[in-house]
Amino acid sequence: MIKFTIHYFLHFLAPLLISYFFFRDNWKKVYLIFLLSMLVDLDHLLANPIFEKNRCSINFHPLHSYIAIAIYFLGLFFKKTRILAIALLLHMLTDFIDCYL
Repeated sequence: MIKFTIHYFLHFLAPLLISYFFFRDNWKKVYLIFLLSMLVDLDHLLANPIFEKNRCSINFHPLHSYIAIAIYFLGLFFKKTRILAIALLLHMLTDFIDCYL
């Protein structure tokens, strides 16, 4: 139950707090971007089986690979992609933490 709670806190509530406190002028738009970044999980549909309880997503699914994470990191350096990059990196961090709980 603790794994579930931490995972969904980091996917939903942490982005809300980050959006509100760091992007106060546009927090709703930023939070929406954070939520839409979860579409990165569509790459789970490529796995067989699609869901496996104890599988670590990091470096298993294409959009969760180390190469993809490096690309997300590069997005931090460009103003137009910075918020999406933060959202995707937080998503990867959440999934990484999930691998070890």
